[in-house]
Amino acid sequence: MRSELQANRPTAQLRLRIPRDESYRCPVSLSLSVVLRPTGPVRPLDRRLLGAAAVGVGGFALAAVYQLSGQRIGIPCILHATTGLNCPFCGSTRMAAALLRGDLDAAWHFNPVVLVIGPLIGVAIGYQMLAWALESLRLIRLPRLTLSPRTLAWLTKALAVLLIVYGVARNLN
Repeated sequence: MRSELQANRPTAQLRLRIPRDESYRCPVSLSLSVVLRPTGPVRPLDRRLLGAAAVGVGGFALAAVYQLSGQRIGIPCILHATTGLNCPFCGSTRMAAALLRGDLDAAWHFNPVVLVIGPLIGVAIGYQMLAWALESLRLIRLPRLTLSPRTLAWLTKALAVLLIVYGVARNLN
């Protein structure tokens, strides 16, 4: 009987070994469950998220003041005032003021990188805050996006490099 079992076995066995380390895990996690009338503890918002939201709201408030004052009240760029060079954020207040007027062409002219990246970050932050608020009110639990520390560090570095390259490129003219 043993010889029959051995005869039926393949001569070469193929074994796939998948290492059990973190490199094969997805860096972005999204729970796909939506829960109506959730119970239990509510996961708090990250302080960095609240800080980024405050910066965004403050930026648009500054743009509104700039627009309403007839472009007399604003915060000058220290780099531009001392060296004459444009930093990656130069023109952001004028860009936001142009957006408040509905002038996309002027907004693109003032700062195209912030015009593209800003709304993407704003939508992500707004969704996270909305999901937290709805869960806190016990209405619905929406899936929340969580980034691994490694992915968050990579995205931060990539954004910093993009802004530095843009800052250098806009001063080459």
